[in-house]
Amino acid sequence: MTDPEGLPEVIEMIDGARKIVVLTGAGISTDSGLPDFRGPKGLWTLNPEAEKASNINNYINEPDVRILNWKLRADGQLWANVAPNDGHRALLPLQERGVLHTLITQNVDELHQMAGIAPERVVEIHGTTRKAGCLDCDHLTTMEAVLERVRGGEDDPKCPDCGGIMKSATISFGQALVAEDLRRAQEAADAADLLIAIGSSLTVNPIASVVPRAVRGGAKLIIVNAEETPFDMIADAVVRGSISEVLPRMIK
Repeated sequence: MTDPEGLPEVIEMIDGARKIVVLTGAGISTDSGLPDFRGPKGLWTLNPEAEKASNINNYINEPDVRILNWKLRADGQLWANVAPNDGHRALLPLQERGVLHTLITQNVDELHQMAGIAPERVVEIHGTTRKAGCLDCDHLTTMEAVLERVRGGEDDPKCPDCGGIMKSATISFGQALVAEDLRRAQEAADAADLLIAIGSSLTVNPIASVVPRAVRGGAKLIIVNAEETPFDMIADAVVRGSISEVLPRMIK
């Protein structure tokens, strides 16, 4: 265990690494004011009907679920005007030093790219909520373009190309991960000499499996998370504390 006051060894590990892979979860975006889903005041806790849209079968088969989901998005209840926080920005020096191999994120907010991480280095394993696509063809557009249609009176906007169902470009429960994204994540784990897992419970598979995979390949492991994870015992360092405060101290 490494507390925020005992970071010299962590800093030394980061400074000595040449191929760093970062895995981020929801915890890194908390200080940006993003709504949590299952907490005491979470979106799904306060509005259980909204959770139905996270299941692809409900979304496809129940128009009322889609209509509510689009309304919440158009009203700004799903994603407010959020911006990167100090935790996101703290990762930029890794890129500037040329040691950031890949940033794998379980988040769908694109805050890493907004903070300045090159899009080609980011693997959005669960997709992005800032784009929307058709479930029946390859039509893809910005989320805001679809929300303008909703605000203009379309409660269940259809694909302008084929008339199919439109949905945020995220991976819902019941949908398979994009094979290419999973391949990139696994190859990054194989290449890493250091993996830093930040703000993730590391319980969602298959992406959590990149952690032991990297360790088996010889990479060192640093976990930064408020709560315990299943891989704390194999980590070289576990750091507790506010991510937006701790990361800038870890990465100079």
